[in-house]
Amino acid sequence: MVMVVTTDVAMRYLFKKSYVFVQELEWHLFGVLFLLGAGYTLLHDGHVRVDIFYQRFSPKQKAWLNLLGTLLFLLPGCYLVVTTSYNFFWNSWSIHEGSPDPGGIPARYFLKSAIPIGFTLVALQGISLGIKSFLTIIGKPYIHGEATE
Repeated sequence: MVMVVTTDVAMRYLFKKSYVFVQELEWHLFGVLFLLGAGYTLLHDGHVRVDIFYQRFSPKQKAWLNLLGTLLFLLPGCYLVVTTSYNFFWNSWSIHEGSPDPGGIPARYFLKSAIPIGFTLVALQGISLGIKSFLTIIGKPYIHGEATE
């Protein structure tokens, strides 16, 4: 992605040339990166949160907050996005949707496939987080691949 953006900027400012394909490739790569990387980010607790209160919570309080957040917000949100994006991506695949712009990316349907896939991966990681939180609540914390006794 860095190479694509650098090439685009160099072409525009040094040679006064711009290509629709390269500009679309930038936002396609950006979108796929974030959609498919969101589950990995959740695995490593890298999502933005307001830590004013959370950082002062005990491990059990954090586990309760994570479990409730997962059950009440994360999983329903992922379900909503996956179910509502299904027709969006399926219609795109069925017509092999491409860019409406001349010289654009011919296979826009690949990008649209990343929406339900990415949110499914987030949901799967959310289930894992919920299980780990539940184990912590019942006194069997899950650490680095093993439930501790």
